Amino acid sequence: MQELTRSQLARLAIREFKILTDAMAVRGGYRMSGNFGEALESSLKELSPEIYGTMNDPRVVEIKGLEYVFDRLPKGIESATKVIMTDEEQFDENPFETVTSLKRRRTTYRISPREFCFIISRGTSEIYDIITHMTFMNNEAKKLHRRLMDEYGNPRSEWIELEKACEGLEEFDAGQLDSAIWNLSIILGRPYIETRQFYEYFEKNKQEHNSNSGLFFIIYHLVKRIEKEHRSRDDALTIYLTPSLMKIIGHQKYGRIWATQIKDTLRELDLHGRPLHVISSNLHSVTNLIYGCAAMGGISGRAKDMDLYEYISQIKDDPDRVTRFAAQHGWTFIKDTSGTNIHCQVIDTRQIQSLDFHPGLEIDPQRIETEAPVLLVMDYAFGVQAFELMEQLLKPMTGPEGDHPMIIGSISIMGKAGILPGTKGEIMLATAHVCEGSSDNYIVDNDLAPEDFDGDIRVFTGPMATVLGTSLQNRDILEMFQSEWHAVGLEMEGGYYQKAINAAIIKQNIPRNIRTRYAYYASDNPLETGNTLAAGAMGTEGIKPTYMITKVILRKILGKP
Repeated sequence: MQELTRSQLARLAIREFKILTDAMAVRGGYRMSGNFGEALESSLKELSPEIYGTMNDPRVVEIKGLEYVFDRLPKGIESATKVIMTDEEQFDENPFETVTSLKRRRTTYRISPREFCFIISRGTSEIYDIITHMTFMNNEAKKLHRRLMDEYGNPRSEWIELEKACEGLEEFDAGQLDSAIWNLSIILGRPYIETRQFYEYFEKNKQEHNSNSGLFFIIYHLVKRIEKEHRSRDDALTIYLTPSLMKIIGHQKYGRIWATQIKDTLRELDLHGRPLHVISSNLHSVTNLIYGCAAMGGISGRAKDMDLYEYISQIKDDPDRVTRFAAQHGWTFIKDTSGTNIHCQVIDTRQIQSLDFHPGLEIDPQRIETEAPVLLVMDYAFGVQAFELMEQLLKPMTGPEGDHPMIIGSISIMGKAGILPGTKGEIMLATAHVCEGSSDNYIVDNDLAPEDFDGDIRVFTGPMATVLGTSLQNRDILEMFQSEWHAVGLEMEGGYYQKAINAAIIKQNIPRNIRTRYAYYASDNPLETGNTLAAGAMGTEGIKPTYMITKVILRKILGKP
């Protein structure tokens, strides 16, 4: 029998994980400790994703991976024994507590201390995301539970001390806290200094954002859940998908509502007859670049000689002032009511012609006068959701007088991605999108080139891998994308956007020569240990590449032709 390479084994593990998750959706649920859950766990361990570091080492708990997961799951999930995924209609009116995660926009309801309900409005990518995180979390919980007892079968003293602390039997002073963190470090198999850093990170987010229960309680309740599960199958962690959710997955219900809201707003503003330039990005950089200078009093004095990015770093912390000014000069915010969690902004450029712009932006008022473009800025989509939103947005506008094609001037996609040949803060331009787990590959006629950008940030040009999930990648897969496909990075939405654009061209909803732009700034390098997404947010490193890409996109739309 032919021996498979490591990258082939990894691809097989991803495919198996995807098939199992899809099958779980059909059957409606599974127990984490049952055959189905163990098969999912086995696939994830076989893959051994870079973002989950030491998950296959039984001696240590992968705390950086847990940090990544708990930032993206709701507070209290460590105690859950039942997780339900459903659609929004089940919760039109309800008495349940809404719980949000720190770093993933999704609606979750806490039905009871041990039952959570996730509203799935972003398609199958969201299901893969949740299942991956829950599978990893359960693996680490079992690993912790195995470390409870010493070689004689008695509870370890470190666990007894943690139990006392979490059951409220002890209050910590500074010295006792140090001792408790020391005991926790032994339980985790991690150095004291490292454990203290994780404790302080969780504690900071707990106090400032109420986003988790604190590291002591998380570890304690992960273990207690496994302990209860061993005593009774009724306490086993179970994942359910409701039949109503399965009816709407893939049918773009939320995308249709979202696109209709945008088109209705354009009609209300009487902007529907003008060229629309779609920009998928964050919701601050376009607004700050167009309105920031005028909102802060115009370009004069010290600001005139200030570098654009230095200037932006000074004004970005006063967003309310900028948006108040913008709202008086052609800027309209569209708050999502569909459930997609994708808010939008519409900018009527005819109302910005007389504003002061920073000279580094190079906006041409004459072009605005001639072409009268309208900008639609949409927040970042999530995975396959990008296809549903873009396909619905590009469909003709329906009204009393019949259907009218959307007048699309250009489509620009800016995102953050993992870079393969470079490092954080650098830029990637897509020449193609290679979709993982399928034969879908799309050549991109990118209207962006390296020479469009300032020379002080490296720009890489090449194919981008559109992956099923950031948690479903390992070194072997990534090196295969780099060596065989010559990929410069990996992301989750670009291939789905291009698929929708191609569909709209085939349906004759938009012209074949539509200008498309794909640019990504590097949030991580998944091939470098300590530089994966689990290493934390970019912070100020992301400001310059984000605004540089935005500047280039705006120059393409509003600068001299």
